[in-house]
Amino acid sequence: MNYLAHLFLAQAASSGLPPKQQALILVGNLMGDFVKGRQLSQYPLEVARGIYQHRLIDKYTDRHQEVLRLKSLLSTRRKRFSGIISDIVFDHFLAKEFTSYSAEPLNHFSRDCYRQLAPHIELMPEKMQLMVSRMIAHDWLSGYQELSSVGLALDGVSRRIRFDNHLLGAIEEVQDNYPAYQQAFAAFFPQLLAFVLRSNDLPEPDRS
Repeated sequence: MNYLAHLFLAQAASSGLPPKQQALILVGNLMGDFVKGRQLSQYPLEVARGIYQHRLIDKYTDRHQEVLRLKSLLSTRRKRFSGIISDIVFDHFLAKEFTSYSAEPLNHFSRDCYRQLAPHIELMPEKMQLMVSRMIAHDWLSGYQELSSVGLALDGVSRRIRFDNHLLGAIEEVQDNYPAYQQAFAAFFPQLLAFVLRSNDLPEPDRS
């Protein structure tokens, strides 16, 4: 999943915790793509929990049949990027249908996330600091409502990949298969949310 979904799921799983603990769990969920390995002892416990949760979400998503089926919709040259494409496109559907999953509107949720993330910039790896600063400055989370923003996000990933790839312009194939992506999200996301809420009962992350 991508930024909006990870933050939404983090907040859902940490509701009821003190504000500072919840903020650190949100930081950890975004940090999952920037931190490798299992040793998380350098981070506060709540950040480590967030990283651990991020990895559980990604693992669950990558194995889900609704997500795997989307690969068949893409051209041969883009099939290998199917997971990246669906992650970002699912943020679009979550943004468009946000009030189906949350009692607060997306713009309120986005502002609250920015407020919680900003004080903890110093905990983040350098590349993540730059990403979060841009996210806040340009309100990426609310921007996912627009399919054009999804296209820009996909093109941005294409430029950051260190090898030649055909991800650039992938939004055209998303548009061609828009109803199928929407149906997959509608079937998949409630199951993912239920999984995340159950994952609160799993063992603590390894911080040795």
